[in-house]
Amino acid sequence: MDLKGAYVMETVKADLHIHTVLSPCGDLDMIPRNIVNTAYKKGLGIIGITDHNSLRQVDLIEKLAVGKGMFVLGGVEITTREEVHCLAFFPDRETRNIFQEYIDEYQPVIQNKDGKFGYQVVVDEYDQIVYNEEKLLITGLNRSINQIETEVHRLGGLFIPAHINRSVNSIFSQLGFVPPGLQCDAMGITCFATEIEVKSKFPVPKNITLIKNSDAHYPDDIGKGYSEFMLSKCSFDEVRLALHNLEGRSAKAI
Repeated sequence: MDLKGAYVMETVKADLHIHTVLSPCGDLDMIPRNIVNTAYKKGLGIIGITDHNSLRQVDLIEKLAVGKGMFVLGGVEITTREEVHCLAFFPDRETRNIFQEYIDEYQPVIQNKDGKFGYQVVVDEYDQIVYNEEKLLITGLNRSINQIETEVHRLGGLFIPAHINRSVNSIFSQLGFVPPGLQCDAMGITCFATEIEVKSKFPVPKNITLIKNSDAHYPDDIGKGYSEFMLSKCSFDEVRLALHNLEGRSAKAI
């Protein structure tokens, strides 16, 4: 806020779709320390941590990012019953833990035997494994996209269908339309597409903000796709305002 009481806005680069080594498809180099250092070098001010159906690696990345002056949106890439991938972000550790319990309750237990689909581990700040997820994380929940969206918003979270222009696991590849009543805070697009291209090919609701993300599974991919947020500060509430273009805040796919 300036001397006249007006908020001073700043432009912040954000990549809100980054996987860690916890995701079965995440490279072994996607440890928290590497993610934070790489994001910092690439000038990102906000990063979204979105492992497949798990939030168990978020806390450490939040801790490490503080030293770099970066803000972490703690979230998850949820797979719905319809096999749609959606990003969900939560305002604090308490709501993340509640949603983790929701995932654990509704995700079928299919073993990732012998790490066949990739290793799924949580590491500490010294890169040592502290938890090995034996359940296959890419399995969809026994909940519809509408049911999951309702739970995310009940907890005060943000709900963003991911990579909507992809030919698999997107809201349009799986459903072909936006279900009635679905409340989206934004929609994500891949780093290989433009907003104009996506809107010309898919029935994106007119009032929806599109954000571009990397969907990084390797350190070099971090920041390949990003959005510019206009904010008064980096916080969960400011990101929410920006996604809805409220009170002078905004978000734009670059």
